[in-house]
Amino acid sequence: MCLIKQLINNASALAFVTAGVSFSPAAVAGAQTDSALSASVRAVMQRAVADQAAPKLAFTSQQEAQFWLSEMSVRLEKKIPDEESRREFLSTVHYEAVRAGLDPHLVLSLIEVESGFNKYAVSRMGARGYMQVMPFWVKSIGTGEQNLFHLRINLRYGCTILRHYLDMEKGNLYRALGRYNGSLGQAEYPNLVKAAWHKHWTAPIPTLSKSKLAPTS
Repeated sequence: MCLIKQLINNASALAFVTAGVSFSPAAVAGAQTDSALSASVRAVMQRAVADQAAPKLAFTSQQEAQFWLSEMSVRLEKKIPDEESRREFLSTVHYEAVRAGLDPHLVLSLIEVESGFNKYAVSRMGARGYMQVMPFWVKSIGTGEQNLFHLRINLRYGCTILRHYLDMEKGNLYRALGRYNGSLGQAEYPNLVKAAWHKHWTAPIPTLSKSKLAPTS
């Protein structure tokens, strides 16, 4: 997690709605490139998206988990007004990010830039959902019935794809983000994600209560 933060330090748009789907022509919407995968990489990614383990927050204590959910929920309230939906979204983001070896705050930043937290966003290139996943990925590493507008499926694919690009780029987050967005070598997209991260999605820091700060006799 610290390495990812260090890497990123180095380094929505008009819409209309029809049939429940929002089409966003935003320049920053995802457009991953459909490139050939080696058999080994394909197998790894297929296993990653196929796992059906129940999502759970990866914290050292329940208190820490509740603190994180509460703090991040406040930040997300304007984007997802319903509290239950908001907490489900945050819990799923955290689980899928950690599962893929990603910082959840990076994933939240990417989602802000890609879709503006619009579950049904569709880009001009056809990318779908929160993390703007291109449909060719379902054919490449998934199964035909998987719905990219489904919360968990979309986040599972998005995190798996970003992890794949990070591995491909040997941990270079700047280039991995460029690949994710289909804009490799251009500064705009990585810089937008970096700005969203530092402005809205830095990790919340617990503060000690007055009782803990009071001296003991």
